[in-house]
Amino acid sequence: MPYFDTASAAPLHPVARQALLAALDEGWADPARLYREGRRARLLLDAAREAAAEAVGCRPDELVFTSSGTAAVHAGIAGALSGRRRVGRHLALSAVEHSSVLHSAAAHEAAGGSFTEVPVERSGAVDPAAYAGALRADTALACLQSANHEVGTEQPVEQVAALCAEAGIPLLVDAAQSLGWGPVAGRWSVLTASAHKWGGPAGVGLLAVRKGVRFAPQGPAGERESGRAPGFENLPAIVAAAASLRAVRDEAAAEAVRLRALVGRIRSVVAERVGDVEVVGDPERRLPHLVTFSCLYVDGETLLHELDRHGFSVSSGSSCTSSTLEPSHVLKAMGVLSEGNVRVSLPMGTAEADVDRFLDVLPGVVAEVRERLGAPVSAPPSPAPVASLVVDALGRRCPIPVIELAKVIGEVPVGATVTVLADDEAARLDIPAWCEMREQEYVGEEPADRGSAYVVRRLS
Repeated sequence: MPYFDTASAAPLHPVARQALLAALDEGWADPARLYREGRRARLLLDAAREAAAEAVGCRPDELVFTSSGTAAVHAGIAGALSGRRRVGRHLALSAVEHSSVLHSAAAHEAAGGSFTEVPVERSGAVDPAAYAGALRADTALACLQSANHEVGTEQPVEQVAALCAEAGIPLLVDAAQSLGWGPVAGRWSVLTASAHKWGGPAGVGLLAVRKGVRFAPQGPAGERESGRAPGFENLPAIVAAAASLRAVRDEAAAEAVRLRALVGRIRSVVAERVGDVEVVGDPERRLPHLVTFSCLYVDGETLLHELDRHGFSVSSGSSCTSSTLEPSHVLKAMGVLSEGNVRVSLPMGTAEADVDRFLDVLPGVVAEVRERLGAPVSAPPSPAPVASLVVDALGRRCPIPVIELAKVIGEVPVGATVTVLADDEAARLDIPAWCEMREQEYVGEEPADRGSAYVVRRLS
């Protein structure tokens, strides 16, 4: 059964499993103690730190192990902001950061600070000049992920880091998605990562803080991990995380070439075989193993269930796959279609035959879901066009508002409008995206008694 969701969690690497089992026998003691069992545990911890630091590109005494990648992000942002509180309380970040960064920003604002979200281009990348424009005299910290977790777009970290260094502002890089593929370039100040993203065990995060960066750990003080990650170290998991990071790095160059070719095949074949689809993310500056596409007139949750029934585990950023009924903040920031969204992220060693079978299965699954929802095959001609139409889709969730729009657009003459009434948050993103895909004019959004009125003008 092909597992295509390694961006959420990679399968445990064989080296991680071996190291974990060995460390359970050798690394159970307290590494802070001076007797032989403690000294043996300390040697294992030091070796793991050196291996991880080498992979990150920092000094061993700059790196600590945390209980998760999220904990590393929270500790990194809080510590860097506190360390520079005399400079100011402003935080800069991109609009497509991982939720852990967004949650830290919200907590910072609730405590009296402020933050600026830098918008991204349709590819999902920030413009370095736009990022520089968000930096202020009172900016204490800037945050930028190395690569996006939903669409795979690589960010211009090196350029942004140079701009931040010129302004005297530290840059925190969330490298969770990319660290297994290689070190992060540029003059970053703080870096975070998570072992379960590269095939290490869950429950191990990395936090690296360069020497010279003002950093004040928050919360009750601890004696371990330089006071930046309190609590007894999970030494067996740490050893396994460091060993697997070294192992995947040894395989990364060859696997990147192979998986990039497979992902390129998915990008092209999906666009050829599935009608009304948008492949999102930068086609070139992207992670080698990840591709995301969105299908018009498709319920994302149903699509994922059907693919699972055919043996494929994938992920989605569609609002109809979440409890909030809101589209992914990443897709929203990019301004791309969110309905029927599918994220495919291939683990190392993925067989070409599994990708081919996925591409064989996908078109039929999409067609079946569309037929079940009553989606239009093509815009029906109307013998007597009307001047304008109003579609009431209030109380109906994605992708129904867009389906209803597509059904009636052919009933108005060129130049006339269709107004869609909807209270689904996804409609605000998906109706403009549909207009761009179908070469119709999105006039705009107007307030309505309930929800909003989205006005579309027929151009062809």
